[in-house]
Amino acid sequence: MIQIPKGCKDVLPSQVYLWHRIEETARKTAAAYAFKEIRTPVFEHTELFARGVGDTTDIVNKEMYTFLDKGGRSVTLRPEGTAGVARAFLEHGLAGGVMPFKAYYMISAFRYERPQAGRLREFHQFGAELYGAAGPEADAEAISFADSFLRALGLEKVALRINSIGCKHCRARYHEALKAYFAPHLGGMCEDCRNRYEKNPMRILDCKVEGCKAVAAGAPRMLDYLCDDCRAHFDRVRSLLTQAGVAHTVDPSIVRGLDYYSRTVFEFVSAAAGAQGTVLGGGRYDTLLEQMDGKAVPAVGFAAGMERLLLVMESEGKLPAPEEGVDCYLAGMDASSRERAFLLANELRRQGVSCETDLMERSVKAQFKYADKTGARFVAVLGERELLDGAAEVKDMKTSSSERVKLEELANYILRRRS
Repeated sequence: MIQIPKGCKDVLPSQVYLWHRIEETARKTAAAYAFKEIRTPVFEHTELFARGVGDTTDIVNKEMYTFLDKGGRSVTLRPEGTAGVARAFLEHGLAGGVMPFKAYYMISAFRYERPQAGRLREFHQFGAELYGAAGPEADAEAISFADSFLRALGLEKVALRINSIGCKHCRARYHEALKAYFAPHLGGMCEDCRNRYEKNPMRILDCKVEGCKAVAAGAPRMLDYLCDDCRAHFDRVRSLLTQAGVAHTVDPSIVRGLDYYSRTVFEFVSAAAGAQGTVLGGGRYDTLLEQMDGKAVPAVGFAAGMERLLLVMESEGKLPAPEEGVDCYLAGMDASSRERAFLLANELRRQGVSCETDLMERSVKAQFKYADKTGARFVAVLGERELLDGAAEVKDMKTSSSERVKLEELANYILRRRS
């Protein structure tokens, strides 16, 4: 028997309502903030991620699903959503439209890493991107959007942590300070961190190797190297969040795992979200489009892992109740009534009533058992007498009461009483 690949997961019909809750909440919150959906390809040219995500990141160096297509071109299954949106923004000339450009996405993404709680090789993200606004108000709106989304899911124990990693000017000074600090420790650090030391020493701060983490704990803080403009920007973001009632704490260790970030970075964390604890993360990336040979356009955004969201919702007891069954089950007692039930089911569906009828040639008793298991609110029984009378015996499965209802009135009867 062929089994599912390691690191993937089936979402069965009995569980898909959980995903519907997240997706519906995401769409509703996005609409409140005037973000509209964008859809990009599942795979892109590998160069997009090498340049957009960053060639010093673990994602590009270790985790991408990359292969040659039949034309010999290197393509990659998307490991995240932002780079694809940035490519679409440039390719379609969206900078020439109404600004700011606001878009959200719900995607599957792929990273080859060790599967664990809340972390799969195929995973799902809800994300949002805002292009064109350079001010701290845009950062605060993105964070407020993320906070509203999590609160709308009912989450109460998720904490917001924010930091600033500065602009390219103050970060250059910070890089020199990091190199000076890490130089005496390089011999005892992992090979990846020794490579990061030359390419981007800030990536060392994001290393998960315990020995490297211990060394990084004493490293200089980016906040101490911010230029005046970056410090004022960060202070304004914090002030806006405070005024908007979005609780947060400053965490100097946050650098995020992607090279395109600048200035504000943030994470919503929970102990229930797996090893790393991050439920949703994002920040500002004003240089991303330049890295992709486009004109500089300021941008800010975030992404949330849906699998992790489900873990946190479960830990807080916020999973929704299972969806109710169909409005009506039509039970036929013989061949003629089964045929009439089949045709009646289609009539009811056209009038807005969800319903089922027997496809397995069950007995009437077995049909009632099936209807009960599927959660049907009403069971309408059709037999020889009912067909002659043009009516059905309708049982309310919630109250156990029964009533004779004319077939032409059945749809209205159910619609009035199904709530």
